[in-house]
Amino acid sequence: MKALELKIPPPAYALMIGALMWLLNQFFPIMQLIDSPWNKIGMVIIVLTISLDLSSIYLFLKKHTTANPMKPQNTSRLVVEGLYKYTRNPMYVGLLIILFGYAIWLGSFSPFLLLPLFYLVITEMQIKPEERILEQKFGQSYLDYKNRVRRWL
Repeated sequence: MKALELKIPPPAYALMIGALMWLLNQFFPIMQLIDSPWNKIGMVIIVLTISLDLSSIYLFLKKHTTANPMKPQNTSRLVVEGLYKYTRNPMYVGLLIILFGYAIWLGSFSPFLLLPLFYLVITEMQIKPEERILEQKFGQSYLDYKNRVRRWL
């Protein structure tokens, strides 16, 4: 699995999990939890979360550093403002919340079962390798940030 670290963009993982969620909902639905029109709340969650993710990307642009998750070694500055005061990975938290909103929109219990899979895959394939690189690049300032701010929430 190490060979795949930092090779697949995190939104691609989210799309793969989203496709699996759809398949589970279509072919193996377990108990309908949320019926229409209440399932539309999922779309509201998705739209709001996309705007939060965009604000996180804006912070990278404002600092003139890369937001490319595939090349954390190109990061020139740590971003520790905005949502980064509360989580070291607001964009990945955002992707997880978007998937949560999608599960609500789908409505059955089955899609919710894949949320922990996304959490595990992103943590192992993206976050941990990023952390290793940022520790090497920024040393004590990144370690201090890691001690102050949680990885997820």
